[in-house]
Amino acid sequence: MNRLIHDGLKTLPLQVATIDGGSLRNAIPRESTATVVIDSANVHLFEKFLSTFTETISTEYQSIEPALRIESQPTALPAHVVRTEDLLKIVNAIYALPNGVFRMSPEINDLVEASSNLARVIIKGGDFITQSLQRSSVESSKTDVANALAAALELMGCNVSRSGDYPGWKPNTDSEILRLMTALYKSTFQEEPNVNACHAGLECGILGAHLPGLDMISFGPTIHGAHSPDECVKISSVQKFWTYLLKVLSQIPENN
Repeated sequence: MNRLIHDGLKTLPLQVATIDGGSLRNAIPRESTATVVIDSANVHLFEKFLSTFTETISTEYQSIEPALRIESQPTALPAHVVRTEDLLKIVNAIYALPNGVFRMSPEINDLVEASSNLARVIIKGGDFITQSLQRSSVESSKTDVANALAAALELMGCNVSRSGDYPGWKPNTDSEILRLMTALYKSTFQEEPNVNACHAGLECGILGAHLPGLDMISFGPTIHGAHSPDECVKISSVQKFWTYLLKVLSQIPENN
C-alpha cells in the first residue's frame, strides 16, 4: 500500500484521507485499505495507474502471492485529507523502516537472528500511528533493529515508544533436556524428531529472563500460518504431542 501511494503521488494529483493496514502487532499484515481522493476529471488516469501497478506487483509476487488482489471502488467524499507535505514524510518514513530480516545468525546456518515486522499502519483523525514488533535471539541485536526503526520515525518528527518486550532466547545446542527429549521421541515414535532453532517471540525468552540458566525447550503440535490471520493447528497432531508431554513429565527427576 505504501508503494502504491508513493508511486501514485509521483504520477497523479491524488490525496489520502485514511489508511488502515494490518491487524495485530504480532501478526504479519495481510490487508490494507486506503481512502484516496482524486478529481473526477482524473479518475480514468487513476484507474490506468492502478491497472499498471497491479500488473507490476502481481508479476513480482506471483510465485509467493498468487491470490494477491488490488481493488478500488467509489466511496463518500471524506471531510479531511492529509496535507501533501505530511503524507510525503509518512510515505518516505515507512519506506525507510527496516522490515523483514535484519540480521542472520553467525552461529547457526539459515537462522534469522533479528527481524522487524511492520504490522500496523493507521492514518485517521489527524493522527499517524504505526506499530511493529522486533524479534531476536540476542537482546543487543533486537535493540539495534529497534533503534533503526526509531531513527527513521524520529527523523520525521514522530514520538516513538517501546513496550511489550519479548526477551531473546539464544539456542543452546548443549542442552540436557534436548538430549533427553530427542531420545524419548525416538523410542516413543520410532522416528527422528525435527529439532531446530526458530525465529519467533517465545515465552521461553520471558521465563529465561527471570530464571537465568534455566534449561528450556519449546515443542508442540503442528501449526500452519504462524503469526498471521490464517494461523491454524493440525488437530490430528495434538494427541501425539499430549502423549509425548506425559512421557517427558514422567522423566523429570524428583527433588531430593
